[in-house]
Amino acid sequence: MSGFDPGQLSSRVVLERPVRAADGAGGATVDWVEVATLWARIEPVAAGERFAADRLATRVSHRITLRFRADVAGGMRIRHRGRVLAVVAWRDPDEQRRFLVLDAEEVRA
Repeated sequence: MSGFDPGQLSSRVVLERPVRAADGAGGATVDWVEVATLWARIEPVAAGERFAADRLATRVSHRITLRFRADVAGGMRIRHRGRVLAVVAWRDPDEQRRFLVLDAEEVRA
């Protein structure tokens, strides 16, 4: 990512992690806890539709670039302008611990 302009991190996003709690009936509920509010660059990568569960489902994927963090893990999500983006994968593109690139899919209810 040499040559990447940090000024492109112009979207304010919230990084969240899941927290499971017993529901008292042998199951669990998932709540989301804010980890940090960050500056990021969000780029739509692809969109498509597929037939699932007897209905048409839309899938939108994004690439999210942010400053490097060592605490990003699977199952986390990004909230941005009322949208929820589930983190699918992440990588340090140049192994310099400067930026992190997340692959995410938009979650639609």
